[in-house]
This record gives sequence, C-alpha cells and structure tokens, in this order.
Amino acid sequence: MKKRYLLGIFCLIFFPTFAQKTATAQWWKQNNLRVIQTNLPAYEAATLNPDSLIKDLKDFSANTLLINAGGIMAFFPSKLPFHYINPYMNSNMLEEVVKKCHQNNIKVIVRFDFSRVHESIFKAHPDWCYISPKGERIINTDMYVVSINAPYVQEYAFKIIEEVIDRFPIDGIFLNMPGYQVNNPYEGKYHGIDQNEADKKRFSEFSGGLKLPLEENKADSVFQKYLEFKKFTVEDWSKRLHELVKSKSKQIAICTYLDKYVDIIRHESQTNSLPYWPYSASENVNSASSSFPTHIISNSSIQQISFQSRYNAVEPEEVGIRLYENIANGSGLDISMMGDMRGYEDERNFDVIKKIYAHHKKHEQYFGKYTSVAKIAIIAPGSWPSGLPMQEYRGIQLMLKEAHIPFDLIEDSQIGNLSEKIKKYKILILPDITYLNSASVKVLKEASQQGVNLIATNTSLFDNPALLLDLFGAKIISKDNEGSGNYLNPANKELFKRFKKQKMLFWKFNLGKYDFSAADTVFLPILAKGRPGPPEIIGGHEPTGFYGMGVKFQKLSKNVILPINLGRLYYLHGYEEHKNILLDVIDYVYPEANELVKTNAPERVEVIVQNYTKNTPTTKNKIANDGMILHLVNLTGFSGNTYFEPLPIYKLDFKVKSLFKPSKVFSITNQKPISFTWKDGYVIFQLDKLNAFDGVVIDK
Repeated sequence: MKKRYLLGIFCLIFFPTFAQKTATAQWWKQNNLRVIQTNLPAYEAATLNPDSLIKDLKDFSANTLLINAGGIMAFFPSKLPFHYINPYMNSNMLEEVVKKCHQNNIKVIVRFDFSRVHESIFKAHPDWCYISPKGERIINTDMYVVSINAPYVQEYAFKIIEEVIDRFPIDGIFLNMPGYQVNNPYEGKYHGIDQNEADKKRFSEFSGGLKLPLEENKADSVFQKYLEFKKFTVEDWSKRLHELVKSKSKQIAICTYLDKYVDIIRHESQTNSLPYWPYSASENVNSASSSFPTHIISNSSIQQISFQSRYNAVEPEEVGIRLYENIANGSGLDISMMGDMRGYEDERNFDVIKKIYAHHKKHEQYFGKYTSVAKIAIIAPGSWPSGLPMQEYRGIQLMLKEAHIPFDLIEDSQIGNLSEKIKKYKILILPDITYLNSASVKVLKEASQQGVNLIATNTSLFDNPALLLDLFGAKIISKDNEGSGNYLNPANKELFKRFKKQKMLFWKFNLGKYDFSAADTVFLPILAKGRPGPPEIIGGHEPTGFYGMGVKFQKLSKNVILPINLGRLYYLHGYEEHKNILLDVIDYVYPEANELVKTNAPERVEVIVQNYTKNTPTTKNKIANDGMILHLVNLTGFSGNTYFEPLPIYKLDFKVKSLFKPSKVFSITNQKPISFTWKDGYVIFQLDKLNAFDGVVIDK
C-alpha cells in the first residue's frame, strides 16, 4: 500500500500531464462538440489527404471528426478474417488522420456499422444474416443485412471494435444503425420481422417457448413480448460493448442513437418528404435532452436530400436553422456529409456551416449548459416518431411554437423514469399517446393527483379503458370516425375566448365518439355531417349528442380529453381555429402558461428561453446558473416547401419572467448591450433587429 502511495506521489511530481489526464473528466461532458462526419464512400479512402482534411476541419472550426473505421468494411488493414477490407483502402490513412487530428487538438470518433456484411461473408455464413417471413434477404448491391442475435453481431463485432481500439488512440466510437432491421431504408421497402434461427431460439428462451411473431401488431400480446425481447437483447449487447470499451479506456466515448450504456446520444435532422418540418433539430435535441438529462446530445444535420440522392445537399437556409436550433436547445454542432470537403459535389452549405461553427467556437461559454424554464411537457411517441402519431405530435408542437409558449418534450417510454421531473410541470400534453407501461401509468396518475393538469388528444390511452375512465371520466363508444363534414361548436365563449366571431369549426380526420357521463363537464358539441351538395340543399348540422371535449376535475387539477385529431389537422392544414382550440384549453387549465414570455415577435420567429451556466473548463460541474438566455431563430424564409433567406425583423419587444434583476442584457451576435427595465418580476427590452439568429443574454 505504501509503495502504491509513493508511486502516485512520484507520478504527480514528475509526470503531471499523466496524473492530470487520468483525473480529467470525460472530454465530451463539456458539451461543446463541433462534429464533422466524413461518411466516406469506399473509393474516397484511396485519395483522402490527411493534411488537407485537417486544414479543412480547422477552417470549419470543428473540434471533433467522425470517420469510417469498420463493420461493413475495414478502412485499415484488419487482421480479422471475417472483417471485409475496403478494396480501395490506403493502409496508412486512418492512422495518419488520427495522429494529425490529435496534433491539432481535434478529437476522433470512429464509425462502425454492423448492420451488413459483404456477400463473401454471407456466402460463408448465411446463418449470420436476416431472413424475412417470406424468406427474403435484405440486400444492397453486395451487402447483406445481418441478424442481431447471430454470431457476427454477438461475437465478432466486439473483436472488430477491440482491434480498432488496440490499434488506434481513438477518442470515441459511433455505432450506425444499431438494433433490429425490418426495412431496406435505401430502397424504401419494408420486409418484416427477422425470422433468423438465432432469433427464433433466443426469443423462445426469453419468452418461455413462444414463437416469433410474423407481423408487427401492437394489439398482439406475443408482439408485445417481442418488443420486450428486442429491448432486452439490444440493451444486453450495449452493456457488453460498454464493458469492453470502458475496460480499455474511460476516455473513449460511446455514441449512437440509443440511450442505455451510451455517453453521447446521436440524433439526425433529415428532410425526406412534405410537409417539411423546420423544427426538426429543436424537436430532436429537446426530446433527447429532456428525456435523458444525464446524456450529451449531438443532433446531426444530414446534408443529403435522401438515401437515393446523397450527392445533393439540402438548402443552406435549412442547414442554418438546424444548427442554430441545436445551439438554442443545448446540443453542440454536428454535420454529416458524404466524403471529405475536397471535390465535394454540392458546396452550397459550406459558408453557413463555417459561419455558425465559428460563432459557436467564439461564444461557446454561453452554450451547452442549460436548464429548462418550461412549465409544459408534451409527451413524445418515441425518439423517432413516424406516421399518424408523428403528425398529431408535431401539430401540437407547432401550436405552442407559434404561440411562443415554452415546452419540454418527454419520450413516452421515459415517463416512469422521470417521476419527480414529471410532477413539477403544470401541464402534460399527450398527443395520441398509447401503450404506456405500468411505471408510466403510475407516474401519470400520481402527477394528476398532485396538481399536474393533463390534456390528451385523439385516441390517447384507448388501450387502457380503466385509466381513461379514472383520469378523464371517458368511455369509448367508437374511437375511429372520419370527421369530414362534421363541425364542432365553440358555444361556451367564456372558455373559447378566441372564437367570438365563429359558431362552427370544420373538421377532418378522426373524430372519436366518447361517453362522457363520468366526466364533470363537456364542451365542443359535435354537429352532424348534414347534407353535402349544392348551396341550395346544404344544412342539417344538428347536435349529435357527442362532444369533442370532456373534463374531469381532480382535487388539484383539471384533466381534459379531446378525442379528435387536433394536432394532425393543424400540422397538415394549418387553420388557426384548430390551434386556438388548444390555446383556449391551455388558458382554461393553466392561464399562467402565457406569462413566461410575452412578445410581439411573429409566429415564424422561434423563441427558446433557457437558464444557463457559463460553459468553461473551470465550470464543468457547476450547478448554479448565471442567468437566462433568449434564443431567437428566424423562420420567415420558410415557405412550407422551400427555404429562402429569412426577412430581417425590426423592433421586437420582449417581456421575460425573471426571478432576478439582471446586471446586464446583451446580444451575442453583435456583443452590444441592450437597454432594459426590470419590473414586477419581468425583464423588459427591445431588440432592434433580428436577422437569421440571435441570443440575448440576461445576466445576473
């Protein structure tokens, strides 16, 4: 023991760099990432010049490179027989890149993709690969999708990762496409649940003898068991990976799209189809950081338009919005491009990337250490929402964004893990949220009893009739009804204050028929479809006896259910009358929701308020905040299907609720002070001009 103590003192005195390094906090936790990912096509490995790459990374103010290493193919001379080597590989490329990045204080995260193997490996081991219920393989040219429970992923992937860690002094690993595959995303084709024999065997062991389901049917108890199985097997693999990596070095970050046993959760802002969603980065970062508050989030702006159009980039204005939203919501910066920056097929975004990365580098002390001021949380239908639930969810977000009402996003699967956080909100909004686990149900009920108001839309909780009755006093008569031709009547003008000039609100999409006899009160009578046809015969929109809104009073709160596709209708059609329904309901249950930020800013200015702590190496673990920051993202250039330069906006007035009298208020973009007054718990100021983005710092 004494010898070890003396050795430690010796190292501290004579090798301070070593001693400091071993005691240093993990590098990614400062949350100041400026990542550039060079997704290298195989052929670019032959010509990539490490020196020019480093120069470009420095010109772009990047501090982290994400580059290919292995999995689908090795970008170095792997000695493993089952690791297909890139035929264009330059044997020294990866080694030189890592070395020269470190010489220039640039971290290196290497990319692995274990979702596919080369056909030479498939021919030797077809049992390692995916097979659909119809007996089909998923193939991309000469690459075959693998099965997660077969030996390639369960055994050989770890050997590949270990070989790279032992060979190169990397700073992190990134796993692309982890988990189960059911689609060929590069061709847009769905294939179904993997029926590989390894999956069948392991699922049978896990489930006590059940057979793999053939269809993804949430109402099927076997499929629900399969979802548990997928979660268990992915987390088991992730745990084993974590143990391997951290046994090598605790300074190697693990980055992927999952959350368990991961240091950096990665997400992606992509543009695939209309309607375009300008809040993609805000949604991704807000949801991940609110749902997994102990993780670092890196949301990547994907350059490509689609998998089929990788060489064409999205518009520069859209990239700018994504990067500014990353900053505003607490992520670093992250760009994914095809290849390196030399000879790039579409360089239109380079100027905006350089500008915003340089802005982040210059002012990074104001970024990355935020806590939310929001009193409302919207429950998210998973981390990658899609389909009809996504439309409902985004429509609700859009309503609050345009009203400048701050909100957090919490993934539905995490409600049970965030009990204390959930109970601090004033409103929880459930946009078509179903299939909550028992822990989440328990937290939801406790939150309601302790004063959290609930607002649920469309078919939320339809799968739990007892909970629906308990929380909302509602019973389903018919949950799915096409509402085209029906109207809602905002008759109660005391509640629906925004409808002084309207008596009938048109409808479309779902309009559920619910029995509200156990509720305390009802609103929004549903009117019949009437007589469609020429003007001479229309009419007949009589009350149906059903209502579009039921309210159940709890001891300390109100629970409101709107069994209607409210969010989807606004997301796709954008009539303000449907947004105004929700805004009036929010005023009804929690009028103070509008008091955090008051502004004359147009709806197309995104307003994000955060408590902030200065982010410097000496304040990594500081908890107390240094003030607030008001981020503004100008979306006036977004037309709905095109991104243009945003219009400059002048004389923006703000009244921001503040628990302290500020010492100063200033603009980050120009560093100029802003005159302000502090009155009745509000800081009041005017911003002379807003271009694409600004951050107004309100210092204590």
